[in-house]
Amino acid sequence: MTKTVNASEIQRFELLAETWWQEDGPMWPLHKLNDLRAPYVIKQICTHLAIELTGPQPLAGLSVLDIGCGAGLLSEAMAKRGAEVTAIDPAERNIAIAQTHAKSRGLAIDYRVGSVDALHSFEQFDVVLNMEVVEHVDNLPGFLASCCAHTRPGGLQFIATINRTFISWAVAIIGAEYILRWLPKGTHQWRKFVRPAEISALLEQHRHTTLVQTGVSINPLTRHYRLADYLGVNYMLAARRES
Repeated sequence: MTKTVNASEIQRFELLAETWWQEDGPMWPLHKLNDLRAPYVIKQICTHLAIELTGPQPLAGLSVLDIGCGAGLLSEAMAKRGAEVTAIDPAERNIAIAQTHAKSRGLAIDYRVGSVDALHSFEQFDVVLNMEVVEHVDNLPGFLASCCAHTRPGGLQFIATINRTFISWAVAIIGAEYILRWLPKGTHQWRKFVRPAEISALLEQHRHTTLVQTGVSINPLTRHYRLADYLGVNYMLAARRES
C-alpha cells in the first residue's frame, strides 16, 4: 500500500467497478460530468500549450497521465483525440474493466494498477489529469508533490474536486447522497474536501502556477452539468509547471 492511497476508498470503488460504463447506472453523474469536463480540458490544453484545436486528433503527440482513472471514461476521451495516455488506478478491478473496454474500442491506453507513488521517477507527462481524486486520498501534500513531479516543465496539471464549504456539505453529501441518492452514502467525507486556494498554494510549492479555474454546477431537475463562476461546490483548475 502506497503512502497516499486510502484502503477503504479502494474497496468502495472496487465494489462499483462493474457499473462504470453503465450510463444509466450508479455512475451516471460521472458520465454526465465527463461530457462537460473532457471538452473543457481539451480546449484548455490547446489554449495553454498553443495547439490548434482542429481536426479529430488535436492532442496527437502529447503524453497524458490520468490519475485515478477508474474504468477509463476520461482516458478514452483523451486517447480518441490523439493523446498517448497512461492511466493508473489502485483498484485492480477498475483497471481490468478499463483495459477490456478500451480494447473493444480499438484504443491503445497504457493502463496500470497502482497510484502516482508507484510511477518511475523519470516518467514525466505533458498533461497530468487529477480529476475527482484529491478528496479521496490520504496525505494530500505528499500526493500532490508526486503529481507535480510527474508533470514536465511547461506542462499542465488539471485538478477537479469539491470545495470545503457549508454549501458543498449540503449539496454534495446531504443532497446527492442522502436525499437524491445520486451517489452511494459515504462516497464523500466533507473534511477531505479542499478549497481552491489550498490547492493552488500546494501546487505553488512545486513551481506550478494556477492559470484558470471554473466552477461546475448541476441542475437537479434536468441532471445537466454546466460551467459556472461559483466555486463553492465542484470546481476545476488548470496549472502550469514552470521551468
